[in-house]
Amino acid sequence: MGIFLISVLLALLFGRIYCGWICPIHTVTRGITWIKKKLHIKSFRIPVSLTKPWVRISVFGLFIALFIFIMVSGKQLPVLPTFFSIGIIVALFFPEELWHRYLCPYGALMSFPARKAKYAMDIDPGACNSCGRCMRICPAKAVEKGEHHYDILKKDCLVCMDCSRGCKQKSIRYRTEAR
Repeated sequence: MGIFLISVLLALLFGRIYCGWICPIHTVTRGITWIKKKLHIKSFRIPVSLTKPWVRISVFGLFIALFIFIMVSGKQLPVLPTFFSIGIIVALFFPEELWHRYLCPYGALMSFPARKAKYAMDIDPGACNSCGRCMRICPAKAVEKGEHHYDILKKDCLVCMDCSRGCKQKSIRYRTEAR
């Protein structure tokens, strides 16, 4: 829990690095996604109802309510193993983005400080040829098409570097927001 709390504070500077580099659910879902790709297993489409903001807020609210209940009652509930199991089950049937962007309570919490992160993944519009590869490979679907080029949403970006590694134009870098 200490690592997670420090990561929330670090998200103010570096974005959601916990999500992309430390999170055990992300680590396992990446493996599941890799296996599904190698075996040509298609994921179900994400139901539109699960992409509504109230779903993320509800899951986050449930997480906070459970945390408060545990603190007040002193009872030990398997909250973290339960969320881990749910994340794995979601990854087995749906694209990773369902968990990362819409259901993960940690991601919801980290999205707030990540909005103000000093460092973030950034696309150089002068080098970007708008091929859309970054958008297709982002596990959190944090890349969106802007009017003239693609943009990365800091609040949703896992800072996993998949977009940077996949960009043939080398137009995506992790850098300070001083552009």
